[in-house]
Amino acid sequence: MTALNNPPLIAAALVFLFFMLVFAGVYQYQQHRKSRSRLVEKIRSSRRPAGQEGERSPLESFEDSHSEEKDGSVTKLISSVGERFQPGNETEWKRRNMDLLRAGIRRPNALSMFWGVKWLLPLVLAGAFLFVKPLYMPQVPGTTTLLISLFLALVGFYAPDLWLKLKISERRQKIQEGIPDALDLMVVCVEAGMSLDAAIQRVAQEIQFQHKDLSDELVLTNLEVRAGKERRQALKNLALRTNIEDIRSLATLLIQTDQLGTSISQALRVYSDTFRTQRMQRAEEIAAKLPVKLIFPLGLFILPSMLVVLLAPALIQFFRAFSQVTN
Repeated sequence: MTALNNPPLIAAALVFLFFMLVFAGVYQYQQHRKSRSRLVEKIRSSRRPAGQEGERSPLESFEDSHSEEKDGSVTKLISSVGERFQPGNETEWKRRNMDLLRAGIRRPNALSMFWGVKWLLPLVLAGAFLFVKPLYMPQVPGTTTLLISLFLALVGFYAPDLWLKLKISERRQKIQEGIPDALDLMVVCVEAGMSLDAAIQRVAQEIQFQHKDLSDELVLTNLEVRAGKERRQALKNLALRTNIEDIRSLATLLIQTDQLGTSISQALRVYSDTFRTQRMQRAEEIAAKLPVKLIFPLGLFILPSMLVVLLAPALIQFFRAFSQVTN
């Protein structure tokens, strides 16, 4: 009751909720524009005849999407702050850099930008609250103001970590969805007589609009091989960047096949069949867990409503008959 009767606290909560909804709306709008532009590009490429001048290869698309853009003044400010306050621990630096790579962020100043946002966002949120507080919430005591400012500072400090985790999870899901199509295309290409490097390049070209994240990873793997890195190390880097068990198993299979000199097409065919079996087993496992997961919502929401519908008429008649007898 104390919190409900405190208008300044309610106003602070509403302001915070307003800013969170605005940020969520802007993010959803950007995602919608990205998906729409990708769909338009896919439609245009499908209408373009094969071999027509102007057709873009996956390598050109990869270079354009990850090329260094001209940084603005705000970006330079955030980057300079991040360079000053980023930790000197090499382990932490490698971990954050790998997280950014797994999220698909490959800008040269991505790490400094991340740490700059991580340190500036708490100051911005707390400063905005302290600026708004005298205008709209002058009756808020000093202790409550300090607690709200600390809460907003903590939210601003850990919000980039949460965003990065969500970005990694979203990208992993997209890559996971593209593995079956890429694997089937790779089997077809290798059985048609292509080498493994040519098959990877062809698969990346074919799925660059349907599964762009997986296409970028395959293109990067092909670029590492063309730059002189061993195929074994390039495949290990692919598994390390994606951090997906299926790609890690595929990379291990290709490395062992290359070392032992066995047939790549036969190994890929066997792995494709095994992969389909594993996907079916995962689906069956998820379906088997559904009855256990439905116990809580059934007992909490559906069963009480059914009891009310079934027992309410009988209880009403019982109370009416009991009231008539007592009268």
